[in-house]
Parts: sequence; structure tokens; C-alpha cells
Amino acid sequence: MDTIKIVLAGQPNVGKSMLINAMSGSNGLKVGNFSGVTVEKTELCFEHHCHMFEMVDLPGTYSISGFSQEEKVAHKYLLNEEYDVIINVLDATHLKRNLLLTLELLKLNKKMVLALNMADEAKKEGIDIDIKQIEKIVGVPVVLVSANTKEGVEELLEKVHEVADNHDRIKSNITYSDVMEEEALEIEKFLAQKGFALRDLSNREIALRLLIEDKALYKEMHDEPIMLELQPLILKARQHLYTHHETKDVQEIKANEYHAIARGIHLETVKCQRNKGGKTLTKRIDELLINKYLGIPIFLFLMWGLFQLTFTVGAIPMELIDSAIGAFGDWVGSNISNEFMRNVIVDGIIAGVGAVLLFLPNIIILYIGIALLETTGYMSRVAFLLDGFFHKFGLHGKSFIPLVTGFGCSVPAYMAARTLKSEKDRLITLFIIGFMSCGARLPIYVLFTGAFFGAEQAGNILFIIYISGAMLGLVMAKVLRVVVFKGEDEPFVMEMPKYRFPSFTLIWHTVYNNAKSYVKKAGTFILAASVLVWVLATYPNQPLLEQEYQTKIEQSSKEDATVLENELKMKKLEQSYLGQIGKVSEPVFAPLGFDWKMTVALETGLAAKEVVVSTLGVLYSIGDEVDENSNALARELKKNISFASAMAFIVFVMIYLPCLAASMVFAKEAGGYKYLLYLFVFTTVTAWVFSFVTYRIFIN
Repeated sequence: MDTIKIVLAGQPNVGKSMLINAMSGSNGLKVGNFSGVTVEKTELCFEHHCHMFEMVDLPGTYSISGFSQEEKVAHKYLLNEEYDVIINVLDATHLKRNLLLTLELLKLNKKMVLALNMADEAKKEGIDIDIKQIEKIVGVPVVLVSANTKEGVEELLEKVHEVADNHDRIKSNITYSDVMEEEALEIEKFLAQKGFALRDLSNREIALRLLIEDKALYKEMHDEPIMLELQPLILKARQHLYTHHETKDVQEIKANEYHAIARGIHLETVKCQRNKGGKTLTKRIDELLINKYLGIPIFLFLMWGLFQLTFTVGAIPMELIDSAIGAFGDWVGSNISNEFMRNVIVDGIIAGVGAVLLFLPNIIILYIGIALLETTGYMSRVAFLLDGFFHKFGLHGKSFIPLVTGFGCSVPAYMAARTLKSEKDRLITLFIIGFMSCGARLPIYVLFTGAFFGAEQAGNILFIIYISGAMLGLVMAKVLRVVVFKGEDEPFVMEMPKYRFPSFTLIWHTVYNNAKSYVKKAGTFILAASVLVWVLATYPNQPLLEQEYQTKIEQSSKEDATVLENELKMKKLEQSYLGQIGKVSEPVFAPLGFDWKMTVALETGLAAKEVVVSTLGVLYSIGDEVDENSNALARELKKNISFASAMAFIVFVMIYLPCLAASMVFAKEAGGYKYLLYLFVFTTVTAWVFSFVTYRIFIN
């Protein structure tokens, strides 16, 4: 007869002794002490379905990493003894508190069953527990039992049989805080690159244990050569954790993470709980902020206020930066005698990078607002609140954070998607971030709405554009889930931190790093893209054309000279490589109502959306010194472009591929340049189809 050795583990007063009696009928019960200590040890043996169950009841303990005798005994036994299955007994009426021990036991990577005891009492108290959802989250079987009425006891014993015979590893869907997930992912990627493997632990598990100072793992890896290279990564990650948690006590950080996860599981799986005793401040705030009826309106109001602040306050430093960049370009140009080098540096590099830096104040204000909401614990609540809504579109609530960040800039938004543990969820989120209109698209929207709707309606139309893009992104997420990323959703729990006052240090850390990433794109990808676009828009040289116009300019008045200069710029751009590309591709866009000029503007937008407006200024002979508030350019657009074509153009801008910098970051985060090709096809086809539909609607 085969023997299955079972360990019972649980916190004090969860009813383990009664459950043992209910399972065995007290047959074969032996009581003694663990070796060398006075801690009581209960053992029993009984037969069940041709198997001998040999059970050991560990002392009740709140943790297996503490310093009491009971905790030391439980820890030593679980780590060093041979056994087949752990039955983790929890009090169903105090699930949140009991889950803290469960999270520690899951780290052992052993076969396990959760027994939610006192199910009868939970029912009396109006507590409804979704055990199937808990199973999906923690990755182990869960059974509702009552030692008092013997409800579920037989099912528990059957589950022990199944788990003992099953050789599959635990696959939990527990997700830690964004900062923990982000740093764990960096270490996990490094371990994968080095081809490192250790026992039956995944690279993710190794990374998480290193971050929370698992002494046993450190001891095991002490002599591994990889530790020399891992140390800098771990130290950097720890500093990030210290800043986020405002403490350098790793055990406190671990406790914070576990408490947040336990709260998240509880919120996700326990319903209709009657209030017992007084409410904490967190509960009172949550009743308002994640209220079924008030939660979303409050969130929308806060986001509306944040965007108003972003674009109203941000406009002040934008004007100063614009003037400073212009003055700097003039100064640099005056000190370079070679015309070619002057054009490359001033018109290519400074103008291109300056277009990105111009939006830095908006980005910083947006990051400050988002960081405030995140550090107070509110963002996690919003993700929880929207989880049910997002599930309808094949997404998870946690996708909300990178999507909202996408309204500022796609680069940090793509990076924020790292915290999504499921690869399918992460890829779907990455593919639809571009539908959230980034700050660089705003000048295009302002120009076109001002030209075709007037200043009094522009604000409402802008709101409709942003909301339409976001809703279309959600619809396309559902399409991707059904057509491409098939399969059942993998649930995970949102960590639910306590509310706390904003930390200046943490906000500074978040804003500084995101702003640095944004500026870094200006000095790398946008720099290269700006030079590339400048070369394509400048060459081949047109000496005869320039000579012809130069003669006309010299013979005309100052006002006529300006018109002729702008006309020259337009003709040079028309005959440039970029203009030629636009004319070759014009037939593809003709069904959308686009001429070659609109096509060229879209193509320059592949490098950086910021240059679309200035490109249109050149193409319509207004000059490149224009912005979204240019009345002259608005008049030219209204005169040369039909209303239907303008609406189709807005839709295309709203959907098509993000800028070169964001595209490169997307490729890195998605896992290769093949995904960038998929994104190009996906966004281009979607943009073409919806622009075509828009054009046909408005032209009729």
C-alpha cells in the first residue's frame, strides 16, 4: 500500500486539530514533541482509497520566516523533511490575514492544497468566496471545508490524492508591485541570457527570492560565478525598492508586498462580507473611490483635471523652450560657415530634437500627476475598479496603467507594460498602446480641429478624438484576443497597497527616470530620425530651381520675396526623395482622400509626429516656422483639403504606427523586430480601413 505523507500548516486558531479529527476520525493519533524542542507534534496515520495517509500537524504559526520556536520548527521541517503534499489550512472568515502564510508556503514550490476551514461560519456571516478564482490566482487546488459539519472533508482528501499523483509544477498568477515586477524582470532576463538554471526554480522565482533576501538561496548560489555579475543588478534593484517602500528593511518590504497581494486576492474573490467592527480609514476611502457607481466618475474627473493642468500650465514653459531652441539654433547657425553642415545641425538635429524637448513640460506635469496617483495607492484601486470592464475586451485591470501613460508618451508606456506577467496580456497591451494619442499628436489635432471646426468647438472635438482612440484600442484588443492571442485569460491579482501620503523622494525618482527616458529618445532615435528626414526632404539638390527663384526673389518686394521663398521650399520638398516617395505611394492613400502632400506629412510622422505640422507648413507654402496655432496654415488646409479628407487624416494619425523612438522601444519590450513588423501591418491596415470608412461617411 502506497503511503502519502502530508503536512498540515496554518496560522493559529484556524481549526487544524478539528480538521484532523474530521479527516481521520482520530484513528492512529499520536501526540509528542518535535526533536530537541518543547513544541507539540501531532501525527496520525489512516487509510483512504488504498493509500496510507501519514499526517504531520505543524505548530500554528503566522510565518515560517520568524524567530519564535514554532516558526523555526515549521521552517526547518518544511525545508528539510521529506513529504508529498502540504495542506494549508485557512480560516475562511479571516481569509486576508491567513493568506500571508499561504504566500510564504507557495515559495517552497511544493505540492499543496488550500483548505478554507470554517465554511459554515463564513456562510452564516454572509461571506461568499470564489474558490475557482483563488485557484486560478494561486495555482493550487482550493476546497471549502468545515471541520465542524464535515462539509467538504471528503473532497479535500480526494484533492490530496490528485495533487500527490500530479507531476505538474505550481503555476501561480500572483503579481507583485510594479517596482518589484520591473526589477525582477531585469534579473530574470539576465539569468535567461546567461542560460542559468537552478534546481526546479524558474528564473522569475530566483529573481524574486534574490530581491527579498532569501538566505537559503543566497547560500546555495554563493559559489556560483554568476553571482559576481548579479550583484550590481541586485544592488540597483534594491535601491529602487528602498525608494518605493521608503525603508531599507527588506523584511518590511516583503511584508508590504505580501499584505498588498493578500488584500488584492481578498478584494478579487470575497464578496458580500458583512462589516464587523469599525471601519479603517482605508476601508472608508475605498468605499468611495472604488464604489460601483461613483468610482469611475471620480476617476474620469481626476484624469480630466490632470489633462487640463497638463496642457494649460504646460503651455507657459513650452513657449519659453520654443524661443530658447530657436535662439540657440540661430546662434549655432551663425557660427558655422559651411552651408551643408549648418543645415544638417540647425535644420536637422536642433530642429528635430527641439521638437521633442518642446513637449517635455507637458510630459513632466503628466508624470507628476500619474506619480501622485500611483504613490498614494489610488492607481491600483482604479486598475481593480476597471478590471471587470477591461476583461470584456480581453485585457486585465493592470493594463490600465501603461494605457494611461500612453496619453503622455508611448515610450514610458511600453516600458510600463513590463509589470504584466502574462505574455499574452503584455503583448496585447503593447499592441494597443499606440491607440492612446500621445502628446506629440496633439498639435496635429489642434491644427485640424481649429481649421475645420473653429475654436469654440475644438475642445469638444479633441475630447471625442482622445476617447474614440481609446475605445477603438479596447475593441482591437478584443480582436487580438479572439483572433491572434487565443486561449483562456490567465487571472492575476492586483496588489492593493495601503493609502499613504505622497513621497517627494518617490515622485522625484519616478518623474526623473521617465523624463530621462523621454529626453534620451530625443538624443538617440529622434536625432537619427530627424537627420534621416532632413536628408530625404533636402536631396537631391535643385541648383537650377534655386537659381531661378533666387533671381525672382532679388527682383521682388519684401512681402513677395517671403511668398517666393515659401514656394521654393515647397517645390524643393516636392522634388526631394521624400516628395517622390509621397507621390509613388499616393495611389495607396487616394481612396482616403489624401493627396501626395498629406501622404508626405504622414510619412514624416513615422519618424516623429512632432514634424507633421511643420511639414504641412512647407508643403502648403506657408513655411516651416509654423505651429498648430498658425491661422495661415489653417486657411490653406481648409482651402485645399475637403472636410471628409481632413476627418480621415485625423483618424489615420490617431491609429497609425507611433514614432521611430517608440517603435524601437516596442520592439525591445515585445521581444524582437518581428513584432515591430506585425505592429506596422496591424496599425497601418487598421488606420487605412477606418480612415476609408470615415472618408466615405463624410463625403456622402
